[in-house]
Amino acid sequence: MTVRTDLPELADLLPTADVVDLKTATGTVTLREFVAGSLGPSPWWIKALFAARFVLAKALRLQTAGVPSRPRVRPETISFTPGDRAAFFEVVRGEEDHYLLLKVTDNHLIGYLAFITDNTSPTREFKVVTIVHFLRPAGRFYYAAIEPFHHLVLHSMIRSGLKTYR
Repeated sequence: MTVRTDLPELADLLPTADVVDLKTATGTVTLREFVAGSLGPSPWWIKALFAARFVLAKALRLQTAGVPSRPRVRPETISFTPGDRAAFFEVVRGEEDHYLLLKVTDNHLIGYLAFITDNTSPTREFKVVTIVHFLRPAGRFYYAAIEPFHHLVLHSMIRSGLKTYR
């Protein structure tokens, strides 16, 4: 695997990562608005994918959360404090107006989701980075099964994040 070197915010996680996926987008929202929109309510088809994911996880006997609720998240409620919650993720670390690193842990993998911005105005570039560390072989199989849908979900999250927050 080629390790990206242009993501200094994630330098400690990249060398041991099994999967690194990077998506980029540009928009006029702030980092808080982008994260809140991305983690907010999902369209029906994403809820259906998460329900199918839950069935797959049960079939593989993986200890994983059920269909996550994605309540309305407000920009002002986005925390950068380690240990706090952001939707079904745990905040690992962050820096206001620069980046936010989130984590979800199952018994088969650890997944990280990072939101990074250059914070230029009025248009910002956003990087959305997924990092996966497999904890056992079932994690690799599980991720291979969901990977095509992962890309669809992330693109939907990015579109939601770029909308002007109301």
